[in-house]
Amino acid sequence: MASDRDEKRGKRIPIRFLDAEAKGDSSPDSSPADMDRLDPENDPEVVPADIDEEPVTIELPEQAFQSGGPEGDEFEGGPATAELVATRAELRRVQAENGELKDRLARRQADFENYRKRMDRERSETYNRVVIDITAKLLPVVDNLKRALEAEASKEASESDEFRHFLSGVDLIFKQLNGVLEALGVTAIASVGEQFNPHVHEAVVTEATDEYEPDTVIQEIVSGYKLGDKLIRPALVKVAKGN
Repeated sequence: MASDRDEKRGKRIPIRFLDAEAKGDSSPDSSPADMDRLDPENDPEVVPADIDEEPVTIELPEQAFQSGGPEGDEFEGGPATAELVATRAELRRVQAENGELKDRLARRQADFENYRKRMDRERSETYNRVVIDITAKLLPVVDNLKRALEAEASKEASESDEFRHFLSGVDLIFKQLNGVLEALGVTAIASVGEQFNPHVHEAVVTEATDEYEPDTVIQEIVSGYKLGDKLIRPALVKVAKGN
């Protein structure tokens, strides 16, 4: 009971009555009933005090001693709550920074992927360009070897064994060159018996015939070659036409 009274006393504000202190007596309107009400024995909430020595105290509501204000509930926990608020603010900052870093990483990965694709494309284009240049220089040699073999094929039976061996060597070189071109990805364009295609065929001669349908390639004069979808040289052909 004494501890409760001390706690209540700690929440009281001292007030001094200057008039009463100056006069040294109570108000003339005070009645014995009022004096009884102010007696500490009748009302334990009143603290006995001599006006000259101790001021009168007035009790205030409990909320007046709580910290904060309009937002006092948020900070009512004191240092622990303040630390929690600071931690939450730091967490929000870290999350925002983390999101920014993820965006930057995604952009860097996209840039690297685009760079890798561009380098692969440029490397492939450079390779194709070099192969086309080399093939264009080799094709005349291949054409001459092919013509030599075709011209001597009808006379091979009447030639000597030494000459036939020589033709066999020329034919071997011709096949080796074709093998090198195939290893580089160069392929010959199909011509004889195919429908004339202006994208890969170049008609140098036309011939009326009933053996083939019109616009059909009936003879290949010079072979054509391509690298993948890139045309290196069109095939020079003879094309059938209707009567």
